[in-house]
Amino acid sequence: MSRALPKYNKRRVTFIGGAAAVALSGTVIAGFALAGETPDSGAKNARTLAGPGTITCPDVRSKLPAVPASAKAEVDRNLTLLNTQIQEANKRLVDTVGQGGPNFVQNAILGPLKDKRVSTVNRIATAIGRTAAKPQGLDALAGCTLNGAGTNAGGGAAGKPQAGGNAGNAGNAGNAGNAGNAGNAGNAGNAGNAGNAGNAAAGTITCPDVRSKLPAVPASAKAEVDRNLTLLNTQIQEANKRLVDTVGQGGPNFVQNAILGPLKDKRVSTVNRIATAIGRTAAKPQGLDALAACTLNK
Repeated sequence: MSRALPKYNKRRVTFIGGAAAVALSGTVIAGFALAGETPDSGAKNARTLAGPGTITCPDVRSKLPAVPASAKAEVDRNLTLLNTQIQEANKRLVDTVGQGGPNFVQNAILGPLKDKRVSTVNRIATAIGRTAAKPQGLDALAGCTLNGAGTNAGGGAAGKPQAGGNAGNAGNAGNAGNAGNAGNAGNAGNAGNAGNAGNAAAGTITCPDVRSKLPAVPASAKAEVDRNLTLLNTQIQEANKRLVDTVGQGGPNFVQNAILGPLKDKRVSTVNRIATAIGRTAAKPQGLDALAACTLNK
């Protein structure tokens, strides 16, 4: 019995040792896996889980009066376009998660979407107004909202996301100067931002002259036309001011997406109002939309 006992103990010790080795190796493997996770991947996962939210807009169809048969095709086409615009904006919202500063969604997505919707609902109102009473106040339905947003809506303190904004954007220092912001590495204070590196001056925005392209303006339309021509100048001034105020912000397409694009949409609406005013008592000028696009000159 004295010899059997050591053999039993030896087998028991071997088994216990093997179990300990398995447990130990499992701990090492788990520790290695955890060590392999970088802060970047954690931040990406947090942003993905937070989600960009969705854009919702007021329903236009339900607010329309009876649509004349002669206008139905044009109205339906523009109602479809309104839905397409929302879909495109939601896609862009997903594609740009984590990009830009705290006002990126408003400036680069919601703002341009509103301008597009203004143009579209104005076309709907104009189509109905050709053979029936023109609906008023449709512009009030142009603004859209971002719902359930977890990102792109504002920055918080260093390493701490602000409620409702930049959720999970760990270590982003509240987007202060966008220092350390993924995709803007080395962009401390927005210096050296891609697409704006070495941009010592903002440049200026210039647009085609509309006044010189107009036909004779009827006296009954003069006040409205002059008011909208003044608005065109104001829009350019505001765009140039925004150009200066946002030097170094955003990525390489920031100026196009957040300034030139929205400016074009505003100008489309304005020149359409000019054409409509003239067209009430004279031949409606065609092709003014071609004067809406503006350019950035350095």
